[in-house]
Amino acid sequence: MSFPSPQADRGMPGAPAPEAPEQVVAGMSSDAVSITTNFDGSEILLFGAVKRQAPVPSGSLLQVIATVEGPSRSVTIRRKSRRFGIWVNTESVVVGAAPSFYAVATTAPLRLILDADEDAIYRISIPTAMRAFARPVNVDDPVDFTEAMIAMRIAEGAYRLDDGAVKLVDDTLFRANIRLPANLVEGTYKTRIFLLRQGRVIDSYSAPLEVRKVGLERWLYHLAFAQPLLYGLMSLLIAALAGWGASAAFRAFQRD
Repeated sequence: MSFPSPQADRGMPGAPAPEAPEQVVAGMSSDAVSITTNFDGSEILLFGAVKRQAPVPSGSLLQVIATVEGPSRSVTIRRKSRRFGIWVNTESVVVGAAPSFYAVATTAPLRLILDADEDAIYRISIPTAMRAFARPVNVDDPVDFTEAMIAMRIAEGAYRLDDGAVKLVDDTLFRANIRLPANLVEGTYKTRIFLLRQGRVIDSYSAPLEVRKVGLERWLYHLAFAQPLLYGLMSLLIAALAGWGASAAFRAFQRD
């Protein structure tokens, strides 16, 4: 199991913040995920407790939000239009950085427990996880492009909002199981946990999660990038052998 290190990020980056009256003490079931040839997804357990310097405040409910964010990439979003009877790309928008994977788990519906201003600061919701447009936008409705991309990635399982998936016991102990899909991108993922009261973030915790290919999967992955010609020739050879084997098996079946 993985527990917070002294380097765990708290609050906003920059100048040290004063100690919060309620603090996150958190960990993960594992700080690394290994992708093998038969990898079909994984599950990460985020768990922890709330450390307090005073009795539980009255008059407001404690809420917890957990996020897991994959490596970001620049994304070009294109819109197709019908021209002379065929569909062609007519407009495009480039998002500077969009997470390859993004999951949000909460104790209650996100829209009810998180203020918009706090969301803009901490980039917690799925739309705010997108970074700025990479170049001047020449379309009238760039938000429509990003909404279309988000909808597509939600349908694919790459983006997910799980309201109520964080279980909070006695305003002190919490846990959340976050499912990771089979098509994970290799790299360093970022896990975050936020404590909130009345829509405001009162403390936060962040820790890395390493996702790496191992064994044959890793060897093939690096071969494809380091020796693309060799990788291509090997792929052709394997395809030829597979075709020859299937043909030989078919001929043997016919003779029987």
